[in-house]
Amino acid sequence: MFPKLVVIVGPTASGKSALAVRLAKRLPAGRHGIGGEIVSADSRLLYRGMDIGTAKPPRRMTGPYVSSGIPHHLIDVALPTRTLTMSEYKDKSLAAIRGILKRGRTPILAGGTGLYVRAVVENLEIPEVPPDPRYRAFLARKGKDWILARLRKLDPDYAARIGPNPRYASRALEVIRATGKPFGAQQGKGPKLFDTLVIGLDPGKAETRRRIRSRVKAMAASGLLGEVRALRRRYAGKKADALTTAIGYRELFPVLDGRKTLQEGLEDVIRSTDAYAKRQMTWFRGMKEIRWFKRPEPALKAALFWLKSAE
Repeated sequence: MFPKLVVIVGPTASGKSALAVRLAKRLPAGRHGIGGEIVSADSRLLYRGMDIGTAKPPRRMTGPYVSSGIPHHLIDVALPTRTLTMSEYKDKSLAAIRGILKRGRTPILAGGTGLYVRAVVENLEIPEVPPDPRYRAFLARKGKDWILARLRKLDPDYAARIGPNPRYASRALEVIRATGKPFGAQQGKGPKLFDTLVIGLDPGKAETRRRIRSRVKAMAASGLLGEVRALRRRYAGKKADALTTAIGYRELFPVLDGRKTLQEGLEDVIRSTDAYAKRQMTWFRGMKEIRWFKRPEPALKAALFWLKSAE
């Protein structure tokens, strides 16, 4: 039998993290008093210091990343100056999941980065090509439109899958350059690793938009602009792609430069996040195994029932 893995996906602000915490707390506790642990599948939560703009769960300030009494993994594992490849993410997440299983607990993979979810659920065989700083600098000079157009020419299928995401496109071009093969064609599925339940939370377009607007307002009230200012100062003169390309940060650089008002910058954040949520749903609709729910309560019941019946 394969070990059990619960996966929770959906668009940004859909309530994935809160559902994951609720599920972890409802699972039967072992001798350590915790039934589940959470592994993040969010590409922005990887980076230290990017807290308010990523809606990072509040944590205990020392020791392992614990939020709401539940251990979280794959959060704050790198500086913004270092971009983790998907291969690195997969290796780290599988190590975290195996550690959770070894402790007799249930792993819960939760997040909205579709590529990360697929890498774990489908055990993707990902080419281990190291980053090429010179080629990345070349791509940065060429700009987003050139990068996306180049990928559409060299690997149209993969370009269609990822949408207008310059970070993923740049990585794909980097791998294509090193291997001479389309990136998507190198992502074959490996042997099955887990018995997996994939739950999707989708409150609907109108409710998602309302939540996004509310979240961005809360971020602003919590000091988002100050966080962006401090991070840009800290990494001035350094290449920090994770910071300069992240939604919630890149839109506020013009505010710091005096080219836009704070309200204009926040509206840009909302628009960018809305567009990202639409891309997320387009991606997840391609995963036929997802069981979709509009509200967290029936999703929680379904997960608990599945885990109990699978015993």
